[in-house]
Amino acid sequence: MTVGFALCGSFCTFSQVFPVMEQLAQDHKLIPILSPVVCSVNSRFGTAAGHIQRVTDICGCKPVMTIQEAEPIGPKKLLDALIIAPCTGNTLSKLSHSVADTAVTMAAKSHLRNGRPVIVAISTNDALAGAAENIGRLLARKNYYFVPFGQDDAINKPTSLVADFGLLPETLTQALMGKQIQPLLLGR
Repeated sequence: MTVGFALCGSFCTFSQVFPVMEQLAQDHKLIPILSPVVCSVNSRFGTAAGHIQRVTDICGCKPVMTIQEAEPIGPKKLLDALIIAPCTGNTLSKLSHSVADTAVTMAAKSHLRNGRPVIVAISTNDALAGAAENIGRLLARKNYYFVPFGQDDAINKPTSLVADFGLLPETLTQALMGKQIQPLLLGR
């Protein structure tokens, strides 16, 4: 199976995301897709060049990094499924409003034309505030499936939600059968 694996700029979760990417790469062909932030921002969690090299090494191919590179995903039916992990509040908003202005959002738009699943693993500090409406919009749409999520620090970040990235493989399996993995909301 060929799976698109898109990363957005929630860099603090990369240490949880990369091992799952490695696990999935053992069984599937992965096509990495990177947001502009991942391609250009250096942070305390690593450099842009380091992240690009890591996904290239894991997936065995150059990442999709531009809208032009992402657009053929749908017309050529390149993917069986698309994973967006981590999916930031910014990308979540764009997806829920059908905005395609990055490689990640164009990949999703292009891929959805084939009626195939998009698996969303959120990581955003405003999920229970401004991004809540966008989560609801995508939950109501066909072909979007969420990795179960919960509050990561209810005391210090009361509106923050993060997916349990370890549940990504099972979410993918269920999404391919047209089912949302349950429970969706996790207690921590």
